[in-house]
Amino acid sequence: MKYLIVLFSFICILGANEKPNIIFVLVDDMGYSDLGCYGSEINTPNIDSLADNGLRYTQMYNTAKCFPSRACLLTGIYAQQSGMDKRHAKMLNSATLGEVLKTTGYRTFASGKHHGTENLFDRGFDHYYGLRDGASNMWNPGKQRSGEAAPGNKGRTRYWCDDEKTIASYTPEDRNFHVTDAFTNKALEWMDEKELETQPFFLYLSYTAPHYPLHAWPEDIAKYKGKYDQGYEAIREARYKRMVKMGIIDPNKSSLAKWTERNWSSLKGIELEKEKLRMEIYAAMIEHVDRSVGKIISKLKSQGKYENTLIMFASDNGACAEGSGAKTKSTKIEDFGNVASFETVGKSWATVQNTPLHNWKNYSHEGGIRTPFIVHWPGKISTPGSFNSEPIHFIDIMSTLVVITKAKYPSDVTPMQGTSIAPTFSGQELNRSQPLFWQWSKGGGIRDNNWKAVFWGKKWELFDMSKDQNESHDLSSQYPEKLEALKKPYHAWYKKAKSQ
Repeated sequence: MKYLIVLFSFICILGANEKPNIIFVLVDDMGYSDLGCYGSEINTPNIDSLADNGLRYTQMYNTAKCFPSRACLLTGIYAQQSGMDKRHAKMLNSATLGEVLKTTGYRTFASGKHHGTENLFDRGFDHYYGLRDGASNMWNPGKQRSGEAAPGNKGRTRYWCDDEKTIASYTPEDRNFHVTDAFTNKALEWMDEKELETQPFFLYLSYTAPHYPLHAWPEDIAKYKGKYDQGYEAIREARYKRMVKMGIIDPNKSSLAKWTERNWSSLKGIELEKEKLRMEIYAAMIEHVDRSVGKIISKLKSQGKYENTLIMFASDNGACAEGSGAKTKSTKIEDFGNVASFETVGKSWATVQNTPLHNWKNYSHEGGIRTPFIVHWPGKISTPGSFNSEPIHFIDIMSTLVVITKAKYPSDVTPMQGTSIAPTFSGQELNRSQPLFWQWSKGGGIRDNNWKAVFWGKKWELFDMSKDQNESHDLSSQYPEKLEALKKPYHAWYKKAKSQ
């Protein structure tokens, strides 16, 4: 019997070594050019290291909005098919990454934001800790604490999960609490579990940063003092030049469009100081996430698991140009960044963050749906530090991980809609058989090879993405037949998706 136990343990360990650990890091409302490895001036050395030794994608797509993006990522089907294209919904007719990866022996963890009405502990995750809602005060997701300002939170109850428990208005006692740290620390704690001696793990690390409110540690904010004094136009132009130099942007396909937002030179006095500070805090939030990713990397290395871990990084939509709508907040500059405030970056800085793409979060134009995407997997990327320009989508992640892990996808739910991107790790082309689709709010679109048709309201536009990556030249009047040829499958897809 003792021999059998030893043999079984050896087999389990061998199985764990054969299957990679998998970490998917998702950030919230981050622009296309906000990482150092995508052209930013923001300090992101840990994420940059993943890019330098991994693969950067230049055309990875989300859905333009937090909760449909997260649903696509978790289920491998379009949000319209699972009912997650509506607020306050559950993921129906679907299986999650947690449920699917458990079929092949994975220990599954989710730490961070979900943005749905389900507790991920009930959807295949051995542990779930974090914000079930869409946004919250970073310092205090719950009720006002004694001797402290009210935390805002848009006047709504925010739900927090801790495994099987769902807590309304979670109010931490620790006055040094920050959600980014809380999510990271919980993940680090799970990575020490005894079960991982014999099991591979999947970690979904889903940050709320840099989504508003703009809340960061004072020492991080101080690092960026004066960094944005040159203003919107200068920072945007500098980012664009770096992106071109790095090879992320082909200037022949994405010329920098004329600046159409308010001019930096028009700002005076306290308004000017507030605009500087908004971007300083935003940058500090991203550096905070990068430092957190660094802690995860250090943990993997100390455990000897780094070489056998697949890490992916993305944002759930483009930069956010909208206001917060918070009912209780201070707008005093001395409160910026602390619990009393609920600030956003605003439209002009969001335009900079999305350099050089068109529009922002909520739109199905590139500025709403295109994300930086990094894949790092030691020994599995044929050309580390390279770029891939294939159009891919969040729906592809489920298909990819099923192929890599040999997991069993259930037959009694909506079939996977994506294509495995694993061939791109070794420089092979994908054979996508269907166009990619989007629909959110008043917008939507379809991309079929290099042609993209996109609308907001009733206005449809047509773009040739092989020549015009930032959607500067609408070809709908020049090629009306092509536009109609794309609208037809879009409407058919939407009708079918909503009927499932």
